Amino acid sequence: MLYSSPMKTFVVGDIHGAHKALVECLGLARFDRSQDRLICLGDVCDRGAQVKECIDELLNIPHCVYILGNHDAWGLDWMTSGTILPEWKSQGGADTIRSYKKTGPLKAHIKFLSEAHLYYINANRLFVHAGFDPDILIEQTSKEILLWDRSFIKRAQEISTLDPAFKFKGYEEIYVGHTPTTNLGSKQPLKLGNVWAMDTGAGWGAKLTIMDIDTKQFWQSETKKHD
Repeated sequence: MLYSSPMKTFVVGDIHGAHKALVECLGLARFDRSQDRLICLGDVCDRGAQVKECIDELLNIPHCVYILGNHDAWGLDWMTSGTILPEWKSQGGADTIRSYKKTGPLKAHIKFLSEAHLYYINANRLFVHAGFDPDILIEQTSKEILLWDRSFIKRAQEISTLDPAFKFKGYEEIYVGHTPTTNLGSKQPLKLGNVWAMDTGAGWGAKLTIMDIDTKQFWQSETKKHD
């Protein structure tokens, strides 16, 4: 009798149009598309030239859990309304527009981003793009904080420096993207108490990272150029 291996769960940091790096990470981790789960912490859009290819790739992963990022919200607004905010365009939106130059925004891609989670909880683990207020219920946290906040990761870094074993209450583990670990002094995923900072700077010419959330083994792309 043949037994299938149990589903593994992987988390990946901000992709930012880095298709080659994404494919590389999936290969290095030996990600099984037929049964493994991939949790994306948001920001597939902007700063890389292959946003369309990245979303196509994620759409081909049956067990993909996608969390909306601030750049995704900008990109989705453009896809649905045609609005090009100057701030968004200068912060990488021009790359997203260029990625869809031949096809225009695709219905499947609009649906993918429209149905993205603002946060995701699994086995008492919280996955969120930017941050949240640990002093109130996650359900009461505003969308703006979930997509844009940097105070939470700053707080996690400050507390963990004093007490590496510190845990924010409510969740066994918390995974966030948004703030590159390169800004926090690391080129790798950063453990801050029970918080894992997973954005290792793929949107800034650094590496993309994927992690097995059970074993904490992680793999990083060698690809740094995402054009």
